[in-house]
Parts: sequence; C-alpha cells; structure tokens
Amino acid sequence: MSATPSVPAPKPPREFSPAFFGTVCSLPFFLLMLFGFVAPLLCVVWFGFMPAKTFALLQMPTFANYETIFNQTYFKSILWSIGLATVTVLTLLVICYPLAFGMAKIFRGGASFITYAIATSLFVSENIRLFGWVIGFMKNGVVGGTLAKVFDVQIDSLLYNIPVIILGMVYVYLPFMLFPLVLGLKMVPDQVREAAFDLGASRWQVFKKIDLPLSMPGVLIGSLLVFVLSVGAISEAKILGGQKVVTIASDIESEFTYAQNWPLGSALSTLFIALTTVVVFFALGRFDLEKLLGKKRSE
Repeated sequence: MSATPSVPAPKPPREFSPAFFGTVCSLPFFLLMLFGFVAPLLCVVWFGFMPAKTFALLQMPTFANYETIFNQTYFKSILWSIGLATVTVLTLLVICYPLAFGMAKIFRGGASFITYAIATSLFVSENIRLFGWVIGFMKNGVVGGTLAKVFDVQIDSLLYNIPVIILGMVYVYLPFMLFPLVLGLKMVPDQVREAAFDLGASRWQVFKKIDLPLSMPGVLIGSLLVFVLSVGAISEAKILGGQKVVTIASDIESEFTYAQNWPLGSALSTLFIALTTVVVFFALGRFDLEKLLGKKRSE
C-alpha cells in the first residue's frame, strides 16, 4: 500500500502591522505637506539669502537682505501688524464670549439660526464685504447720507483711520473666534455649574472658577486662530485704512510686485513667519494643553 503524499499546509495570509498600515495611509498626506508646504517654505527661506533683485536660487548666499530690513523701518510694519492683531483678538474675546455663552447654554434652538447667519457671510468674498463698509462710511455714503437726510447733520468720511481698520478686522475674523468659543463652552458640564450655584457661588465665582477654566481650550484655539489670520491681514488696511497704516503683509506684497525684489520679500516673509511662530509657541507654552483638553499625563 503506497503512502499518501503529504499536502503542504497553506501559508497564512500576510498580516500588516498597524504601524505599516498607518504609514501607507498617511503617505498621501505627507507627500502633500512635503511638496505643498515644506518645499515652498524652504524655497522662500533660501531665496531670502540671495542677492537683491535677482531671480535665481543658485547664487552665493548673503545676509544683505536682513541687513536692509534692520537698517530700514520695516520693524514698524511688523509692530503695526502685531498690534492690530492683538487688539483684534482682545476685542473679539469681549464681543464673542457672551454671545458664545448664550449660544451654548441659553439660546438652544436659536443657536442654529445664529450659526447659519454668521457662517453664510463666509461664502462672500472678504473684499466685497469690506467694500460694503466703504459704501457705508464714505463721504455722503449710507451713514453720512442718512444723518444728513434725517437729522440734517453733515459728517466727513469715516474711513482711513485706525479704528475703522480694527472694525473691519473684527468683522472679518469674528466667526473664527466665535465658533471655537461655542465648542469650548459646550465642554462645560451644566451639572458642575448647577452644583456651584447650589453651594452658594455667585455668577462671578462660577465664571471665574468653572466657566472660564473649562472653556479655555476654545479661548486658546480661537485666539491663536484669529491672531495668526489677522497678523497677516492686508485687505483691511488697504481698503478701509487707505494705506494710513502699512502692515508687514503690504511691505511683502510691494517687494514681490512693484519693487520686483523677491529676495528682500522672501527675507521679510521668513522673518515674519519666525516672529509669528515664536509668539504662537510662547502662548502655547503658557498653558498645559493636555490639562486643557482633559487628558491625563501617562505615568
């Protein structure tokens, strides 16, 4: 009786480790970030070391562009940009926090209507919305014409000053502060607030000890988002301010367009990105993000 030939056992299917699978899935994102963000940023940084008014990347590096920046008055533009952004953030915190509290804790059904109404403005170009303010504030515009017609009061143009620039920035960046604040305030449990009131805490004590600390993730995210967006704003100062205030974004645009000095514009961009990064990381370093987000440190 002949022996039955043994059949080799089938090989088990190859299993990929979660790390390998995650790497493959994230590869398109890494490629997008590499060629869409990192590579252009490195080009800008390197171009800042090229000789002035050249358009080549393969020349002898020089610090002449940075010497030009520090020898001229570009620092005033940087200070104006940071100052306007800081005032915008503080103003929006004062305006949006009560509104966000109402949307998160009081209005309930009405919060959806407010959200849709504010979000709808984002579908309209920023410049178009700003020109709407120009029509309202220009001489004999909507505001001036109405006052003259109804109250016989003649006023000059309300444009081309710092307060109207801040008004435009507050108006444009309000959604970017409001929505993170709403999410942050929704993280505050109602039971904790009610328990504090039952124990005799005042409204100010509840705000100081419960509402503000627990909603700090929304405050931090909204403030950083608005600061980063508004510190590079250019349309508000141009359209509403009439170049009364020159921001760093305007200087960068001028170097890349009218002056045709791309190396100097790249150096300004690099310096501005570095300063913004320092400010953002300084703000993040003032808070324990894991504590703010409700995560415990692993032992």
